[in-house]
Amino acid sequence: CLTDRAYLLAARAAGPAMVSDVAVQSILNNTADAVEEMIEGLVLLNPSLKRLGGHNVVVRASLDRSKVALVSGGGSGHEPSHAGWVGEGMLSAAVCGAVFASPSTAAVLAAILHVTGPAGCLVVVKNYTGDRLNFGLACEHAKALGLSVELVVVGDDCALPHRGLGIAGRRGLAGALLVHKVAGAAAAAGGSLEKVAAEARSTAASLGTVGVALKTCHPFGTLVEERIAAGSMEVGLGIHGEPGASLARLAPADAIVDEMLRMIVSTEEGCSYLALPRGERVALLVNNLGAATPIEMCVVARRAITALRSVHGVRVSRVYSGAFMTSLDMSGVSLSLLRLDDERIARLDAPAAPLAWPASATPAADAAPLPPPELPSGAQTSHVPAADATTPPILSSEQQAATLRAVRAAAEAVCAL
Repeated sequence: CLTDRAYLLAARAAGPAMVSDVAVQSILNNTADAVEEMIEGLVLLNPSLKRLGGHNVVVRASLDRSKVALVSGGGSGHEPSHAGWVGEGMLSAAVCGAVFASPSTAAVLAAILHVTGPAGCLVVVKNYTGDRLNFGLACEHAKALGLSVELVVVGDDCALPHRGLGIAGRRGLAGALLVHKVAGAAAAAGGSLEKVAAEARSTAASLGTVGVALKTCHPFGTLVEERIAAGSMEVGLGIHGEPGASLARLAPADAIVDEMLRMIVSTEEGCSYLALPRGERVALLVNNLGAATPIEMCVVARRAITALRSVHGVRVSRVYSGAFMTSLDMSGVSLSLLRLDDERIARLDAPAAPLAWPASATPAADAAPLPPPELPSGAQTSHVPAADATTPPILSSEQQAATLRAVRAAAEAVCAL
């Protein structure tokens, strides 16, 4: 385990997080209008989407109400989640709250009323108190109006022991995206509300996620805060900037990934959420929490795939890597594992219209390089060889000085233009 209790206590004793007097800089017009203007931009970029008037709700421009509708959402700041997943084969509507704030019950109800037809509506939310309350109330209002509505709550966090969950339960993290995909494909295939809801619940129960971050996120308009000290990282944190389950020394990428996988597939008493027997098929989601570079993402994916195969003995049948559920500019990644069977693989592979959904997900068998071509003699030198001490210079001292004067004069002439 990467965490060190003595290190954690020392870090906490060092004092509170460093908060500067400098506000977070952003390319926005007004932080209060950021979500609404983001939605307007998203709709302009994608003709298959529309905004529901009077609400920060993104819907499909064309709806087939003979099929089960799928609604999700939550606070903004997690883009492309949730509006980025609206489209045929995934969500029918996404309800966007303010940054890291649950949307209102009225907005959720408006979304349900707009998309729901005779086949009914499945509402999928992550396990956060505000979302459960506001989406849950909207579902009850919709039922009172005579609509068929089911609610599925996703909690895929594997960072906290069972005894540390309290009454709230496991947090919903990036794994919720895979529930959207499976349920969306089931709905597109014409499944009943009962069938779509059952597949969503089964998928949610077969998920595990852990995240790590080197720097926390910085919400627009707030003062810059650096809670995580240099040389440290938080393990098992949520997607709203809340502290992680533990603090650890920064380690090499392979060690970080190994610890994340260990937590997800742990069989320890009180910490077992997704035990995977050897030979099990899984989907791997490597999620950029906001500011991880493409280089870091590939290094993390490399180790995750390799370790799952060689250390844990499971088959990585599908892999997805990218920014799926971010936390503004958080510098970190999360790993999600989903247990697979033939039906679930077919749902993941089914067509999906949202542009953010990856086109291909089957990992390569290995990363073995191709044999290189034979290079001509001397081409393999990585630097210009030093001339032999007895070799006379190509230019005399006078010629070198004259060349330098000419180059300098040309440069000065260009600068004077």
